[in-house]
Order: sequence, then C-alpha cells, then structure tokens
Amino acid sequence: MNSGRSQDQLKSTMSGYLMGFVGLVLVFGGIGILVDMTQQRVHDLTLATGPLIVVAGIIVLVGLYMLQPNQSAVLTLFGKYVGTDRSNGLRWANPLLRKTKLSLRAHNFVSDRIKVNDARGNPIEIAAAIVWRVRDSSQALFDVEDHEAFLRVQAETAIRHLASSYPYDEGIADIASGAVEPDSPKRTVELTLRSSMAQVTKSLMDELADRLEVAGIIVDDAKLTHLAYAPEIAGVMLRRQQAEAIIAARQKIVLGAVTMVEMALKGLSERHIIELDDERKASMVSNLLVVLCSESEAQPIINAGTLYN
Repeated sequence: MNSGRSQDQLKSTMSGYLMGFVGLVLVFGGIGILVDMTQQRVHDLTLATGPLIVVAGIIVLVGLYMLQPNQSAVLTLFGKYVGTDRSNGLRWANPLLRKTKLSLRAHNFVSDRIKVNDARGNPIEIAAAIVWRVRDSSQALFDVEDHEAFLRVQAETAIRHLASSYPYDEGIADIASGAVEPDSPKRTVELTLRSSMAQVTKSLMDELADRLEVAGIIVDDAKLTHLAYAPEIAGVMLRRQQAEAIIAARQKIVLGAVTMVEMALKGLSERHIIELDDERKASMVSNLLVVLCSESEAQPIINAGTLYN
C-alpha cells in the first residue's frame, strides 16, 4: 500500500448517555440558579455563574452524536484527522471535533447500458450490477473528492475495458474449415462474454478492486445485467449465429453417419452375412448416408431386380 494514502485509525469515544446526563444536569442546574437570582436569594458572585453553567451544559450536549450499525464517523479538528469512531449507539466526543458520518453498508450500483466494441470490433450493449461497500472511511473521505462519483466513473471504465477484452460470442471458423473437429481435444476453448460468465465476472471484480482501492472501497459482487449486440447489427449477427449452429449440427450429423456406416460394413463383413463387392459397398454407403443425413424421413423402395439390371 502507498504510504501516502490515508488509513483508518480507530478512536474510542465516551458513552453519550453519561455525557448527555451530565449536560442536562448542567443545563437544569444553571436554570435553577437563574430562577434563584430572580428571587434575590443568591449573592452577587453567583450572578454570572448561572448563565455560564447553562452554556457549559449546552456545549456538552453539542458533543453528542448517534451512530447506527455499520456506520462510522470520521473525526477532524480544524482540518486535522483525529480518528474514526465505529462504536454504535449514542456517543460523545469533543464538541470542537467535526463528525462526518459514512455508511459502511453494502450498496448496489447498476450501470447504464453502454455501447462499446468487443474484442472482434462488433458493437455491443453491456451493463452490470455491482455490490460495493466502504472498507476504509478515511480513504473514502480524504483520498478522493466524492467516493460515490468516483465509483460510477471507474465502474463504467472497467466495464468498457472488460467488453473490449473479450469477444461477445465464440466463432466456429476453425470447425467450418475442417481444421479441427468439433469435439477434438485440440480445439482451443475461447473465453467469451456470453459463455464464460464465471471468468468474466472474476475479471470484472479484479479490475474494479484495483481501480477502487484508492477510495477505500471493496467490491463484494459484480454481475452483467445486460449483454446484447447493438441494434444496428443485431439482425445480421442473429443470422450468423443461426448459420454457425446449422454448420455445427451438420458436421456432427455427418460425422455420426460416417461412423455408423463404417460399423455397418464392418459388422456385415465380420459375420459373413453378405459378401459385397466395391460397387455394392458404394451403393450401400450412398443409401445409408442419404437416410442418416436427410432432414426428411426416408421412403423405402423395393428393388425387384438386381443392382446390375
């Protein structure tokens, strides 16, 4: 951690109930003396005592403040940081101290939909929900001008950087070209915004943690709430996804059909059910591939002659 950054120094304060009682006693005691003054039952020396006691009581009462659970008060004296109080309930501190309260509770921040280009240059819309809270009150108050405004700007910057670091969806160019089979272990799985949610979330949280550390803010969770292609290319990209899905499905069908034909020919040969020459094997392979790869149901045809007639 940079030594120039602020850091919370917990400060113990007095119970507000005790000091509140003392303040009330002083105020009412001073008022009682003033009442006695009106009845001329006190000496001249007491003439100034009553008002002074009332003022002292008011000063004591001014030092009272209330802290809710998960709330802190940053104490400063004429601009100098004195400490941070995190005690709950009614507290009392030097009336000259300025007490700036900060919430330590978890907050939700939902970003606006941002248009940005992904790793492939495609325009997309993206938004995220971030759960954050203040870890260090003095950093949030002294090291940045406005920690909530700082969070909004840094969150948008982190989301933009995340979107430009990953493609929206994986392509199948390597499969379509036949270089790699769909289920081949040699195929490299590409991290994408749509299919690699766990890795994307971790990357977003890590980047937010780095950016918000200077403000004493920690991120408990971050999730994408909106992810879509920009409207101007949404229709085109939908057709591309449909075409890629069809290609991938066809490749699986053809691969399965070839395997089944191979098994059929091998089984017929090993069991000596029928002897097939090359021409009959070619015809059988053709018929089986048509049946297995066709989108419609096969129509049986009875051949009353022979293959050579």
